[in-house]
Amino acid sequence: METHPQFCRITFNPERCFGKPCIRDLRMPVASILSYLSSGMKLEDLLEEWPELEREDVYEALGYAAWIVEERNIPYEEATAK
Repeated sequence: METHPQFCRITFNPERCFGKPCIRDLRMPVASILSYLSSGMKLEDLLEEWPELEREDVYEALGYAAWIVEERNIPYEEATAK
């Protein structure tokens, strides 16, 4: 298991969730947290549904997602080619 150097709650483990970024080596991928929130699930409901998660885990997942998007540069032509 490896921890992201900037996000201490984000871990990578090739033996869990196919190595996708997860929260604290739990079987909870960052993408799943983002999916639940983007579908309209409230933070409190998310934490109630998965009691192993902590509020800081969710905030760190959001921060990690923002960092990933900031680091990726998509040329305008590629984005509008569809």
